[in-house]
Amino acid sequence: MTKADMNKQPDEVASMFDGVAAHYDVTNDILSAGNAVLWRLATVKAIDAKPGERVLDIAAGTGTSSAAIAKGGAEVTALDFSAGMVAVGRKRQPAIEFIVGDAEKLPFGDEEFDAVTISFGLRNVNRPKVALDEMYRVLKPGGRLVICEFSTPPLTVLRASYQAYLHYVLPAVARVTSSNSPAYTYLAESIEKWPEQQVLSQWLRGAGFSRVAYRNLTAGIVALHRGRKPATSSRRPSSAAGA
Repeated sequence: MTKADMNKQPDEVASMFDGVAAHYDVTNDILSAGNAVLWRLATVKAIDAKPGERVLDIAAGTGTSSAAIAKGGAEVTALDFSAGMVAVGRKRQPAIEFIVGDAEKLPFGDEEFDAVTISFGLRNVNRPKVALDEMYRVLKPGGRLVICEFSTPPLTVLRASYQAYLHYVLPAVARVTSSNSPAYTYLAESIEKWPEQQVLSQWLRGAGFSRVAYRNLTAGIVALHRGRKPATSSRRPSSAAGA
């Protein structure tokens, strides 16, 4: 399997990421025209991890963002459902704890983390609302959620240009730079089908998060979403709600 279909079967998507793990970071830097670094910096700043805090980085890939978060002294756990990504990450970031795991069934107890983050991974989850419930569950009361994800540019002209980029430029570049270029066709399709910013904000509120907000990065090509688990929360989200 080289290209997962849009039904997002977990085994197929994981296999797809296994196939691009070795060159994933380089390809992303090229495809983002260098903006990936800026998006990472904005995400790390939004997480605002303090020394000694526990942070869960979901869909961590090879751990580039995990390492950036850990620089401030936080204890970071990097989780990804691709064993190939985790294998590369363990070699590149030996100081980070890596776990192969599913965002819909996080292998942690309730209220373990001060912050949870996921970058460019929620749209690859089969049931994103279930994943949000799980993120809520493992967060401590008052804990922070930060999601960085591709989104919908609000300007019509830019939106049309971006769609042309996804259809034509991205596949062409991926053919040259990636070890599995069909995987990037899937990624382009997943970006196009992902809901706009306001919808994801509604999902966060539905999962129980408060202080929900987002801000656009790079004119809305990417959006940074934030939420808090209420400090007095005793809610236990049901996975059935997101099925």
